[in-house]
This record gives sequence, structure tokens and C-alpha cells, in this order.
Amino acid sequence: MRALALALAFGCGLGHAQTTPEALALLNKIHQATQKLSYSGTFIYQQGNRTEVSRIARIADASGGTEKLEVLDGVPREVVRTRDGVRCYLPASQTVKFERKVERAGQQREFPAILPDRLNELPQYYAASRGAPARIAGYDCVSVVLTPRDDLRYGYVLWADANTGMLLRARTVNEKGDTIEQFTFTQLEIGPVARDKVKPKHAARNWRIEEAATAPADLSGEGWTVNSDLPGFQKIDEVRRRLGESLVVRQVVYSDGLAAVSIFIEPLAERRELMRTGMSNLGAFNIYTREVANHLVTVVGETPAASVRRIADRVEFKRPQ
Repeated sequence: MRALALALAFGCGLGHAQTTPEALALLNKIHQATQKLSYSGTFIYQQGNRTEVSRIARIADASGGTEKLEVLDGVPREVVRTRDGVRCYLPASQTVKFERKVERAGQQREFPAILPDRLNELPQYYAASRGAPARIAGYDCVSVVLTPRDDLRYGYVLWADANTGMLLRARTVNEKGDTIEQFTFTQLEIGPVARDKVKPKHAARNWRIEEAATAPADLSGEGWTVNSDLPGFQKIDEVRRRLGESLVVRQVVYSDGLAAVSIFIEPLAERRELMRTGMSNLGAFNIYTREVANHLVTVVGETPAASVRRIADRVEFKRPQ
């Protein structure tokens, strides 16, 4: 029944879930486009019944590029990503939240979140095939369909400009064949972008700056046993974040090259009044929280609920000797 639902959701027959070289080549082209293209445009993000419109501009260069995302709905906010880190501008509270870029062993995930060194491994966990073409925001697009080979991950459909490989639409589908998350460009210009389009609107001279101090970490040396326990998910990041004066949060990120799961560990004493254990959901993200050794362990994943809980249940602590 699950295989039939997925096949119907992706518009393909049960016998067509085979990886093709053309599909893998398109995935690689999409990733390369995110590194090499400058562009600006407007896109709609849909999550269940919630929609949000944002404007994005990116200048690609040898330093890694500069990008600005401006959310046009609800509470005003801008996110600017530069070579030294990420700044989130919140005009309502006149606050800038800053996370400095840290050199880490893990590879950074950028839009779209496809890790190039894992592309050859994807066929072990997803069947990648070419899908139906479409016209999106005035561009002729080709598509790739990623059908999961197990119940530990979601399925995806990606539409990209046939000429440049720029990703114009991405859809996440669950085991029932329902779309649980999607973004699509409604307007897009590919090519040189003026420098003022990636600058924040707000001078923020007298705003409060909140910096999340981040450093590489080794949780195993602190007594924590943290494993993804999901086939194909490998550790890509492990950091310690200091939030405010005293709160220290440990984070480990795993990815199968497409989906990602983050494990957060924080002292329970800091959050006891706000503690809420169990499962919750936000669109394609499932969140499971439990108490371990007087700490709060929270797992957030772009994966089905069972996968998130499976990881959380295997986080253990043993005090170092």
C-alpha cells in the first residue's frame, strides 16, 4: 500500500523506481547552480495550511557569496548570509541575531541542501528518476523525482531551469503521498545582482546584538553517546552553542545527503518550567524531546516521526571516569 501511495504521489508506475544517470546528472547540476549563480526573486513557501512569501537575492563570488532573504509576510525580518556568518535583523525588537561562521570538519548545507560528496550514495536510499517537465515563473523546467527506498525518509520532487539548473520548485511528500512542504518561485531573475540588493534595509546602529557563540565540540569526550541509527545518515557537524550568559546547547547534525536531522542537548535546569517532552510536528519537520541525565534532548528532523524518535531514544549519557 505504501509503495502504491508513493508511486501515485510522484506520478510514476511501481516499476519505474530506478535510478538513472540523467537524474543524478540533474541533481549535480542543481547543486552546482547554487554555488555559481547570482539571482534575485520572490518565492512562496507552503507548510500545511501556512504560506509565507519571501524575497531573496544572492551574489555569487569566490568568497562563498552574499545572500539576503527578506520575509514579506507577518513579523518583518531579514536574514543576511556573508562570508563571516549569518545575521538576522528583527526590526520589531531592534535586535540583530548573529551567528559567526566556524571552521568545522562537517560540510555546510546551503540552499538547496544537497551535499555534493554524497550524491553517489543517494541511490542506495532514494530511487532518482526524471519527472515531468513544467513551466515555472517563466522558465522551462525539468524535474527529478527522489523516491525513498525505506520508511525512514520522505520523498522529493525538484524542478530546475533546464538551461542553468537553478532550482525553482521543491516538494516534500510523506508516505501517504501528501505534500507536506513546498517552495516555488513566482518571479526570478538569473544574472548579475546589484550590491544594494543584498544589504540589510536597517542601519541597526543602536540595535541590540545577540551573538550565538559557537565552537566545535566532541560530545563523546563529555560522556554522550549520540548516533543517527539511520542507514545512510552520517555526521556532518558537531558544535557547542552558548546562548545568553549561561545556557550551553550541544548540537550534532546528521545527513543522508538530502535530509538532515539535528540533535540538541541542553541542561534541564535551564528549561524545567518550559519543558515539554514527546512528539510534535511542524510541516516536514518532526520534533521529539525526552529527558536524559538531567538534560533535555531534542531531535529535529526532516524525516518521518518514527525516525526522529528512533534517534532520540538512543541518546545516552555515561559520566566520564
